[in-house]
Amino acid sequence: MKKLFTLLALGLSLSMGATHAAEAPAAKTAQQTKMGTCNAEAKTKALKGDERKAFMKDCLSAKPADGAATAAAAPAENPMCEKSAADKKLHGAAKKAHIKKCMADGAAPAAAAAASAPAGK
Repeated sequence: MKKLFTLLALGLSLSMGATHAAEAPAAKTAQQTKMGTCNAEAKTKALKGDERKAFMKDCLSAKPADGAATAAAAPAENPMCEKSAADKKLHGAAKKAHIKKCMADGAAPAAAAAASAPAGK
């Protein structure tokens, strides 16, 4: 009986692992993308050892040249939404969800106002 439960538990854990492995990988974070870019650049320069370490340190700590990369990674947050979250003393996931909803609510009226504005004169 003990062997049956052991085999059952082993089979269940293996099937869970296979299901988890079959899931689609999550989108890369900005840091992962930056790491890949720096690795590729170091490889094209054929850097090795301490030179590579120094290059990677500089590359990973460097800020993006233009604001477009930063804007794509993290959308600009509305200061009014930030203040609203601070007034409600929200932190972590609750704050992030509040700001996301606030910005979506703010974007919808702005888009409706732009669409209803007269296009003539």
